[in-house]
Amino acid sequence: MAQTDKKRLAGKVAIVSGSGRGIGRCEALLLAEQGARVIINDIGKDPDGARRADKVAQEIRAAGGEAVASTDSISTLEGAHRTVQTAVKTFGRLDILVNNAGLRAAYPIDEITEEQWNLVLDSHLKGTYALIKYAVPIFRSQRCGVIINTGSESGLGHPFNSAYAAAKEGIAGLTRSLARELGRFGIRCNMIRPRAATPGGPEFMEMYQKWMPIAQALGPYWLGERGHVRSGEMKPERVAALVVWLCTEAANDVNGQSFYVAGDEVGLWSEPQLVRCLTRPGGWDLDALDESGPQSLIFDLTNRFLIKEAGDEAIKA
Repeated sequence: MAQTDKKRLAGKVAIVSGSGRGIGRCEALLLAEQGARVIINDIGKDPDGARRADKVAQEIRAAGGEAVASTDSISTLEGAHRTVQTAVKTFGRLDILVNNAGLRAAYPIDEITEEQWNLVLDSHLKGTYALIKYAVPIFRSQRCGVIINTGSESGLGHPFNSAYAAAKEGIAGLTRSLARELGRFGIRCNMIRPRAATPGGPEFMEMYQKWMPIAQALGPYWLGERGHVRSGEMKPERVAALVVWLCTEAANDVNGQSFYVAGDEVGLWSEPQLVRCLTRPGGWDLDALDESGPQSLIFDLTNRFLIKEAGDEAIKA
């Protein structure tokens, strides 16, 4: 029997935000392939004016699945509420919520406008919160439910993407908190940090190209250990399998975790932890920190992000 014949999610209903293209579309298609009925939530339109949500929903129906389109903006509580209501009114229940939607803005911190900052934070962090807010009462009444949030390695430190990084690491904290808060109701909440080539808007790509030389000179944008993609292309289809697996019974006891997925690899990220601690009777003052801090607490005081190369105007900008 082929893997896709198993229908691991038969009878389930799922919402996937930002599922008009990229990772979200691939997640929605695989959920439907596994038997779930899917709400395709996306506000975007293709150059021909066609709504992406309609296209993906039709693609699923053409393959024999069940799907409806939702074009409400989940960046507002009203839009998120309507999206959840669409699932319940259309299919009678809700079992899975995949939070994938979000916008980007690549600017230095002193150049990003308040409007751009809010747009990014609202589309990622607020949108994730808003959908969860209205899905949780349904999940709690059922004593079961799955939430998959989409974080990013950018949250570990990404030059010229401060709003995006802030939003994604906010989602990480939200995921850990909800796993602890909702686990007693049989509700699971996990997060992925995926790598996949996904399209960006013209404005984002223009700014990203402008600041890329400095970002490259600073080294990898994540501050933790780098995952190693040795084979396979970083296509969005490679992300979907892990996400859908986390929604199945095989992952019933997986909660509050953060996963890496890229190309041919999947992995588990560690949780932040205190790596060193000093104790001083009476507490610490400035003189004591001068004496003990560099040698015993930090060790290396080198500014590893100081670019020393001379003559490159792009880097010195």
